[in-house]
Amino acid sequence: MDLTLYLQQSPCVFAGFVFLFTLAIGSFLNVVIYRLPVMLENEWREQANEFLALEQEEENQESTQSKHDTTDSTSTDNQVESQKTTESFNLAFPNSRCPSCEHEIKPWENIPVVSYLFLRGKCSKCKTKISLRYPAIEIVTACLSALVAYHFGFGWQAAAVLPLTWALVTLTMIDFDHQILPDNITLPLLWAGLLINVNGLFVPLSEAVIGGCAGYMTLWTVYWIFKIITGKEGMGYGDFKLLALLGAWMGWQALPLIILLSSLVGAIVGISMIVILGRDKNIPIPFGPYLSAAGFIALLWGDQIVNQYQQYLY
Repeated sequence: MDLTLYLQQSPCVFAGFVFLFTLAIGSFLNVVIYRLPVMLENEWREQANEFLALEQEEENQESTQSKHDTTDSTSTDNQVESQKTTESFNLAFPNSRCPSCEHEIKPWENIPVVSYLFLRGKCSKCKTKISLRYPAIEIVTACLSALVAYHFGFGWQAAAVLPLTWALVTLTMIDFDHQILPDNITLPLLWAGLLINVNGLFVPLSEAVIGGCAGYMTLWTVYWIFKIITGKEGMGYGDFKLLALLGAWMGWQALPLIILLSSLVGAIVGISMIVILGRDKNIPIPFGPYLSAAGFIALLWGDQIVNQYQQYLY
């Protein structure tokens, strides 16, 4: 039997293959979650140094030539050093190391989940504990990917949703850690959502375009109403782009469900953290993880949820 046909007729087998493969994807996501914010900070620092150097140069034009030369040379050295730092740290380099002893992790020490169990959750050299978060992200990524594979089956829809799922996991963790949703991830996926719906893979293109626009403008409007009333910023612009991304993939009809689910879960978790864990209510809670979770749920079971709700009402 042809392998493609076999995978189409055996969703459980397809889901199993996807689970095993995406354990490695989860390991790579751990790298992205840790390194991408650092790379962005390096880039922003470099841009700030360049801007400040330009301002300093303008000020130095009014001073003596010798003073100008000294300051310009110092600024240039700082820019070169910042550039070297930025260029030497990316998703591929340097190799992963133990944060405690700088031991370079060998390939056999980086097998998803298996290496963590074999090393008993400790560095092979200094025996410092390895965070349980790393294998957890690998397992969660694999489970969600297998769920997508089983739900959509072997085909183009699963092939499209799998990268979206990996991106949502990455955005969730980065927003949780740093309260940012990088444009490097949200904007390409926004355009990808429009592109894959050119032939109506999930929704007609017109609904995808309206979904992208409505997703952005909905939270943008809420943001400004809240800011005008309270003088505070209730969310970031990354949240607007994330909802626009989800709208582009699923169409404007999915937006009310996504907003409702994310707000409901966000309110429950936020209140629980304040009441049970004693979290300071003035500390901002990232909204991206709840949008990501709500978008994933709506993508897989949105129609069933809406139908059940309608049946309950009528």
